[in-house]
Amino acid sequence: MEGFSPSLRFFIELTNTQTAVWLQYIFIVILSTIVYKLGFAKKLPLLKNIVIYGCLMIGCLVMLIFSYALPIAEALAVAALLLIIYKIRLHQLKKHEAEVK
Repeated sequence: MEGFSPSLRFFIELTNTQTAVWLQYIFIVILSTIVYKLGFAKKLPLLKNIVIYGCLMIGCLVMLIFSYALPIAEALAVAALLLIIYKIRLHQLKKHEAEVK
C-alpha cells in the first residue's frame, strides 16, 4: 500500500481497489481536460474536438499506469491550479489595460 501514489491510496481507503482505480482514472481525465482546456485548446470544429478528447482519454490510460507509483494526479492538479491563476491574472491585466485606455 505504501508504494502507491497518495491519490490512489486515498481512493483505495474510500472504496475497494477496482473502484479506486476507476476513480483515479476519472480524476486524471478531468484534470487533464482542465489543463488542456486552459493551456492548449484552440477553437476547433466539433469532430476534431471529439478526436482530440478521445486521444486524451486514451493517453490518460498510460498516465493511469504511471500513477500507481508516481504522483501524476497531484502534478496535474498543480498544473491546473497554476493555469487557473495565470488565466485569472491575465484577465485582470486585460481588464485593467482596457480601463486605462
